[in-house]
Amino acid sequence: MIFSRKRAGAEGRTRDERTTEVLDQGAGASALVRGPYDISEVDDEVQRLDLGSLHIPAIAEVEVRVQADPQGVVQQVVLVHGDNALQLGVFAAPRSEGIWDEVREEIRQSLLRDGAAAQEVEGEYGPELHAQVRTPDGPTNLRFVGVDGPRWMVRGVFQGPVATDPAAAGPLAECLEGLVVDRGQEAKPVREPLPLRLPREVADQAGVEDGSAAEPRQV
Repeated sequence: MIFSRKRAGAEGRTRDERTTEVLDQGAGASALVRGPYDISEVDDEVQRLDLGSLHIPAIAEVEVRVQADPQGVVQQVVLVHGDNALQLGVFAAPRSEGIWDEVREEIRQSLLRDGAAAQEVEGEYGPELHAQVRTPDGPTNLRFVGVDGPRWMVRGVFQGPVATDPAAAGPLAECLEGLVVDRGQEAKPVREPLPLRLPREVADQAGVEDGSAAEPRQV
């Protein structure tokens, strides 16, 4: 895990509406529901990195890059595997409906205002956005994915070859599918980022290193 500490200064689908994957196993078939999951749905022995509102599956090939402020509040989480990256965010949502439809349209409009091409594509989790943006390193492809859950929404932004070829996600797909959201019970404004924090042992180490770790990739 790599962390850095900033110096002071179509329609979305809810959890119940998500597509169920059926794997044909000869004479029989077993149905598997793809995560992210609400913490109330999970009872397994998968080892996960606890960042507060997000619990990320611990997969050996995936590097977790976390940027936090001096108080240990996480401001950015990026998973990296080879040339591919997945930035994760989790937000409060109303009990009655998902918000990915509205958020996706806002992202699309923002991209268009910045002169970026944006196209809506049907993906594994429903409608997603594919875009190409200008960066100092040249044109960069991004793929925005949203998952509506019970009173939360997870937004993922893929960068690298996986932005145009979802089949290249590899273990990043495993991380997203095994992600667990701990929404908590307190009332929060819709779309407010849910709180993320460094695990205690990592926060203690961060206090010693005082921001000397590498910066996470910006996506």
